[in-house]
Amino acid sequence: MPTYSYAARAPNGKVQKGKLDANSRSELKEKLKSRGLTLDPASIKESGASNIKKLTGQKVKSKELLIFTRQLAVMVNAGLPLLQSLDILAEQAETEHFSHVIADIATNVEGGETFSDALLAYPRVFPELYVSMVRSGEASGELDGVLIQLADFLEASAELRRRVKGAMTYPVAAFSIILLISAGLIVFVVPQFEKIFSEMGASLPAPTMLLIAVSNWLRSWKILILVGIGVASVIGYRVYNSTENGRFNIDSMKLRLPIFGMLMRKVATSRFTGTLATLTRSGVPILQALEIVESTAGNRVFAKAVRDSAEGVRNGESLADPLARSGEFPPMVTRMIAVGEKTGALEPMLFKIAEFYDLEVKAMVDSLTSLLEPILIVAMGIVVGGIIIALFMPIMNLSTII
Repeated sequence: MPTYSYAARAPNGKVQKGKLDANSRSELKEKLKSRGLTLDPASIKESGASNIKKLTGQKVKSKELLIFTRQLAVMVNAGLPLLQSLDILAEQAETEHFSHVIADIATNVEGGETFSDALLAYPRVFPELYVSMVRSGEASGELDGVLIQLADFLEASAELRRRVKGAMTYPVAAFSIILLISAGLIVFVVPQFEKIFSEMGASLPAPTMLLIAVSNWLRSWKILILVGIGVASVIGYRVYNSTENGRFNIDSMKLRLPIFGMLMRKVATSRFTGTLATLTRSGVPILQALEIVESTAGNRVFAKAVRDSAEGVRNGESLADPLARSGEFPPMVTRMIAVGEKTGALEPMLFKIAEFYDLEVKAMVDSLTSLLEPILIVAMGIVVGGIIIALFMPIMNLSTII
């Protein structure tokens, strides 16, 4: 249980300071209220493992945030006051960390802050998009509707990430298994056969000699050269990727990859249109929405295209023209956006584009998975079969050797 330092005002107007153990700030307030003291929210300082500074730097799982948003939307829509809803959600949060975050937000709201301003204290929990949409919901008096939109958006984003992650995970896992099986055969099985071949005293086929040479190389100190090259490559990649220019070039190279580059481009397009549509529907101004979309693009090349488009809109251009000039978005996307702008139906048009590319991503992920499975099985058969054939070629020629 954390310990709170506080300052509270007594009924006679005098300020009392002290320390008190409580599970949350809401509980601290109730304890002081039972003593006839009025807590000053700005004076609260938390010590122990759950201090606010530590909480501010921690993230929560996207599933937790989605559940919180969905439940808060239902409660507010049902007519429950925001503070009461936050207190309930703080009590039933899955993790202690998120419980403290929600309780602290409730305390700040009770102290006079708006809900969106209270969320700003936790940027790693509530991203800029989240805060901006909540602020627009507060301004329009439609907080429950905006929270429902947020929950739908978070759910769609989580599903998109799951699909892409699934498409990337399978080939990586299968390729790793191929490498492990091949390394096991070369390092542990080939030396046993080498002893048998040396006792035969006959010349070996070229594939067998090559396999034995690779086995000896991997079992010698020379493997450290390969390890060193691998470590240096990883360090060099991370250092280069930490620079703005390096990150841009790497993201540009990813978009040019065969098959996977097209998948990443479709994912980025879906994310751009879906996020922009959600923000504009909730009442966020277009320039502010583009700034938020830029920060959530996930790819520096697309982020630059969005930034340039925002600058064009600021200078009086339509959104479609600078997007088309960037060359990063398919013609269908820019033309549909242009039609949406001319007809005053930009928001529904963006949702239609996002829906279309969501389906495109799903279809591409399904086809990739179904296509990669037999390819990787064949690759595994070729590699393992090649090693076995190279080992057994001398034995198959045993009669000639004898």
